[in-house]
Amino acid sequence: MQTRDHLLDVAGELLGEVGIERISTNMICARAGMTPPALYRYFKDKYAVLETLGQRLMDRQNEVLFGWLERHAPNGSEALTNHIEDLLRDTALVTAAEPGGVWTERALRASPALAHVRIASHRFVTDRIVDVYAGLLPNASREALWRRIRLLVEYGYATDEMLSEEDRIPHDEIFREAARTLRLAFQEMAEEKIS
Repeated sequence: MQTRDHLLDVAGELLGEVGIERISTNMICARAGMTPPALYRYFKDKYAVLETLGQRLMDRQNEVLFGWLERHAPNGSEALTNHIEDLLRDTALVTAAEPGGVWTERALRASPALAHVRIASHRFVTDRIVDVYAGLLPNASREALWRRIRLLVEYGYATDEMLSEEDRIPHDEIFREAARTLRLAFQEMAEEKIS
């Protein structure tokens, strides 16, 4: 497991340096001080490396979300709504701490071969959030909740990506404005019957 994680860390760093088109298994091996056969014990090609790198990032981001839900859901939808900015900030910390995290997010968005990782993860977290909100909003249609929350999950992810791309808005303002938009959307869900 240490060797696999080391290869992923190296791949993440390289992804940020050379981009998705140029990164190669040979480049990863050279940087990691390993031979290609050692890498191929864990990954069949560069896309398998990038897919696993993306899955690792999504899993770590999802852990933040699940912890946030566990902390705030027992106190109701208002508590969740009031702590959305915390969720955005904590998710950004995970992305920043992950070797090549920002570039991994970009790869998951840019490459058709990797998009399924992002989409599956976002559907999975949408299901978890819907499970919580369905209990808090028993009159809401589960299908409508899923549709709305799925869009909000994508918005939160786009906010995380924006932190590395937009230099005309300070990060604190990005967090505040994104949280405000998400709070309004969640408050609206709590106030109306969603069908």
